[in-house]
Amino acid sequence: MITVEELEAKLAVPSDELVRELAEVPGDIAILGVGGKMGPSLAKLARNAVLKGGLSKRIIGISRFSNEKARAELEAAGIETISCDLLNDQELMSLPDVENVIYMAGNKFGTTGREHFTWAMNTYLPGRVAEKYKNSRIVVFSSGNVYPFTPVSSGGADETVIPEPIGEYAQSCLGRERIFEYHSHKNGTPMMNYRLNYAIDMRYGVLLELARAVYEGRPINLAMGFVNVIWQGDANTIALRCLAECTSPPSLMNVTGPETVSIRWAASEFAKCFDKAVLFEGTESETALLNNAAKCNQRFGYPSVSLLEMIGWTAEWVKSGGEVLNKPTHFQERKGKF
Repeated sequence: MITVEELEAKLAVPSDELVRELAEVPGDIAILGVGGKMGPSLAKLARNAVLKGGLSKRIIGISRFSNEKARAELEAAGIETISCDLLNDQELMSLPDVENVIYMAGNKFGTTGREHFTWAMNTYLPGRVAEKYKNSRIVVFSSGNVYPFTPVSSGGADETVIPEPIGEYAQSCLGRERIFEYHSHKNGTPMMNYRLNYAIDMRYGVLLELARAVYEGRPINLAMGFVNVIWQGDANTIALRCLAECTSPPSLMNVTGPETVSIRWAASEFAKCFDKAVLFEGTESETALLNNAAKCNQRFGYPSVSLLEMIGWTAEWVKSGGEVLNKPTHFQERKGKF
């Protein structure tokens, strides 16, 4: 893959399992916050699954749509779109009722200095959405940032680990979960808290950041020496399949790849791809922000795209000058300041 078109096509290929499980989940699907990094590809994946299975489902993408080109691309793919400021209560409550909701709206970067907006998006808005869609199934995009750092040798935090979020962004993510959880108890709404880190495609993500640093000869800081990553197409597939797993009270699902990935090792792999030296600074800490996705892998199977495939694809993307989103993950952050 060296073009955005090829990448988008790859991300939108539905698995047979996805088609089968969407057929068993009645009703249309609304994606709130469809305009973010993952939303467009998730919407196109859902639409292709509907077409492949001959299913009678509307896929509705909801966003402010500041980017009209993105909206036009969604509509060209057969996805209905609605422009909505979700923080505007009148606009929110006027949205169509649907049986299934993928909740992707939220704020992370720029939290420092605008903490009030982050809390409004991540904790106030969920309560309004949960009330609006109290009769729906809701998959709530959350974050592995709700967990404490764990020893690298531990295998990462599984769903039984008590959250200890670091910094206001992570705290607000836990707040989002708790507000949805309250409404699930109150109204019996089936939900799933989907704790993701880190999804990647060729245009953004931890692997792209490492690859570009190696390619451009910039040093790589090792303070956060280990991460988890998952191909965005697999993360999108799991999110849609989670509609069949929603419960009241809400279920929890860690979503990421199976490996604890060494930053030093991954950067060295990119150095081999580029035939370049790699520069490091600092040393690995004994702890890192790590998710254990064993439950996810048991339920949905291992990701369809392997770590080495992701590294190879990312290297080719960088060498060919592929488009990037310039939305860094800040995976190196250890004090929770985003």
